[in-house]
Amino acid sequence: MHYSIDLPYDLHNAVKNTFALVLAGGRGTRLMDLTDEEAKPAMPFAAKFLIIDFPLSNCINSGIRRMGVLTQYKAHTLIQHIQRGWGFLRAEINEFVELWPAQQQLESATWYQGTADAVFQNLALIRSRNPKYVLILAGDHVYKQDYSKLLADHLARKADVTVSCVDVPIADATGFGVVDVDADDTIIDFLEKPEHPPCIPGQPDRAFASMGIYIFNTDVLCEALEQDHLDPNSSRDFGKNIIPKLVKTHKVIAHRFGDSCVACMIRKKEGSEPYWRDVGTVDAYWAANIDLTTVTPELDLYDSNWPIWTYQVQQPSAKFVFDNDERRGMAVDSLLSAGCVVSGGVVRRSLLFSMVRVNSYTLLEDTLVLPNSDIGRHCRLRKCIVASNCHVPEGLVAGEDPVLDAKRFYVTEGGVTLITAPMLARL
Repeated sequence: MHYSIDLPYDLHNAVKNTFALVLAGGRGTRLMDLTDEEAKPAMPFAAKFLIIDFPLSNCINSGIRRMGVLTQYKAHTLIQHIQRGWGFLRAEINEFVELWPAQQQLESATWYQGTADAVFQNLALIRSRNPKYVLILAGDHVYKQDYSKLLADHLARKADVTVSCVDVPIADATGFGVVDVDADDTIIDFLEKPEHPPCIPGQPDRAFASMGIYIFNTDVLCEALEQDHLDPNSSRDFGKNIIPKLVKTHKVIAHRFGDSCVACMIRKKEGSEPYWRDVGTVDAYWAANIDLTTVTPELDLYDSNWPIWTYQVQQPSAKFVFDNDERRGMAVDSLLSAGCVVSGGVVRRSLLFSMVRVNSYTLLEDTLVLPNSDIGRHCRLRKCIVASNCHVPEGLVAGEDPVLDAKRFYVTEGGVTLITAPMLARL
C-alpha cells in the first residue's frame, strides 16, 4: 500500500530536529586491493567525487544540516576530504559536519564491533546534540534520496523506526537484509540474507531489501542500543540484532525507496527502477562507473536541483593534444576530470579521474583510471581498473588474455582486470 503524505505537522521543524550519522568506518574488503590504503567511502567515483559525497549531499539537499561521520579504517583521506570540502556549514546556526573517529570512549576500549556498536559508543555525543530523530546512513552507497520524504513517511505513520527499502528480484534478495511486511508495509520480520526471502505482498517475484538507512526516534534508538550492549551474544549490528528485536516490540515500518528517490526525469518517464548501488565489489564498482559513459546514465549527475557536492584541488582543464593520422589525442563516450592529458592516445567508454595522463599510441576501452596515474605509450587496456598512483609501462596489454592477466593482476568473475602499483612493481 502506498501512502499519500498530507502532513498535519511542521515538517521543517522535524527536519531541523534530525541528526544524521554516516557510518564510514568500513574497509570494503570485497573491493580487494583498491581499499588497501583507504576506506571504501573514500573511494573515488564518477571521475570527480568520492562515494561519501552522495549521502552527505543527500543530507544537504534534504535540509538536514547536522551530521556526524563515524570513521575507523584508514580514514586519513576521508577526514582530509571532509575537512576541506564540507566546512561551509555554520556552527553558529547549529549546522555542521563533524568527524567522529573511533576512540577509547568506553572502559572496554575496543574498536567498533559492528554498525550498532559504532553508534552506541557515540551515544553521549548524540544526546549532547539533543535530536528528536536520528537518521542512520551507510557511507558507501551511491544514490540520490530526499530524506525529508523519508522522515515525512516516518511521522505520518507514527513509526518508532523506519527502514528505507528497495525492492529487488526475489532471486537476488538472498544477499541482502530482507524485510517481511504486511499489507500496510509494517515490518513483521527482518531476516539477514535469508535462503528463502519473503516476497512483497501482491508481488511474488519481488522482495524488500534493506538499504541500511534507518530513521529512529531518539529515545527508541538509545534504549535499544543500551539493551543490545548488555547482550553478550549480540553481533552489535543493526540488521542482525537491533531491527529484528524492535520489530517485536515497536512499530517498525518499511519506506519504499521509490517514494523518495531523486531520479532523472527521463528515467522517471521510462518507468525504470530507482537508482541505488552498493558498489562494494570490483565488478559493481566498475559497472556503476562505466554506466556514466552512456548517453542517458541511470544516475543523473547533471541535475542542478539536486547537486552532488565535493572537494577538488584546483587543477588545469583536461587537455587533448596531437591531431594527425599517426596519433590523435581523443576521447569518445568518456568522462575526464581536471588535470587529465590525452597526448596522442585514444579513450573510448572510459573514465579518467584527476591528473591522469594517456600517452601516444595507447588505446583505452571500457576502463577506469583512478587519480594520479600515467599510462605509457603503445598500451592497450580493455575492461580494466587502473588504481591510483600507477605508472603503466610502455607496451602493456591487459584485458585481452584473461589467463595471462590472472598471472600478473587480479581478474574478477565478471572479467574486469584490476591493476595496482604493487602489481606493476612485481612485473
